[in-house]
Amino acid sequence: MTNKKRKPTDVGREVIEIEAEAVARLVDRIDRDFERAVELIAQCSGRVVVTGMGKSGLISQKIASTLASTGTPANFLHPAEALHGDLGMVTGDDLVLVVSRSGETGEIVQLMYAFFHLGTKVVALVGRKESTLASMADVALDASVDREACSLDLAPTASTTAALAMGDALAIALMERKGFERDDYALLHPSGALGKRLHLRVRQIMHARDQLPVVKVDSDVKSTLLEISQKRLGVAIVMADNGELAGIITDGDLRRAFEQDGHIMDRTAESLMTKDPKWVSEDTPAIQALEIMEEFSITSLFVYKDDRFSGIPAGIVHIHDILKSGLT
Repeated sequence: MTNKKRKPTDVGREVIEIEAEAVARLVDRIDRDFERAVELIAQCSGRVVVTGMGKSGLISQKIASTLASTGTPANFLHPAEALHGDLGMVTGDDLVLVVSRSGETGEIVQLMYAFFHLGTKVVALVGRKESTLASMADVALDASVDREACSLDLAPTASTTAALAMGDALAIALMERKGFERDDYALLHPSGALGKRLHLRVRQIMHARDQLPVVKVDSDVKSTLLEISQKRLGVAIVMADNGELAGIITDGDLRRAFEQDGHIMDRTAESLMTKDPKWVSEDTPAIQALEIMEEFSITSLFVYKDDRFSGIPAGIVHIHDILKSGLT
């Protein structure tokens, strides 16, 4: 006679509760051994080589990735491949972090003798403190769990969650130990939003040269409208006869003028322009340009090659250019 099946929601809640409890119990294991592991890794002059088999191998890959992205050079080594030649990527300057639920993983136990021969330090992240790997390692971290979240208590579930959490704890502790800051993180994530916030410059996204809409102070409204329409930036640069910048006209300026006085076609650009337009240099961070636009409720800025405000701008940066860059 089979037992009545439980509701999926009941099973799901139980799994989350078991795994949450497994992680919570790790707090009391952040002890002197954890400090020693962090110090050993921090003093490593080579790379951290993370290795594990099966589900522990998948967790090892995530730990290696997290370490690498937070300032600790690391890579994953498959134990079986290591036994057939890939061990050559490990040197005495490296440190090996082994992940094993049982602490008896055959392939890794075999590799331990090679690590000893190379003079490589080993940190073990194990599910059994009284195990072969724990006894052979320089430092052993206890990531044991009372039971798996699997109803058969077989599939690695709570144990892999605990190992992953301990790996994250190591990575973040190392990050702070090394003084790894936001700028460092951005350098390793140049395509991410944070990287762009720190590194994207106005010159990389501005419109320049033939894309610039330029009119003279005595240009009429029709030619000004045509220039704004053709260049599709919503603004026109108004230049004085002496070659200096006189002001800016936006499509909003023209709409407001039409609303106030329907007869403006005989007026000049000079009579409609705004003097002293906002501008930035080419090296201005794009995020700073966006902040200026938001502060003054404008949608574009003139761009000059340096901090000298003179002559025709080198370019124009529009708010849409910044938004399309993925900066926000």
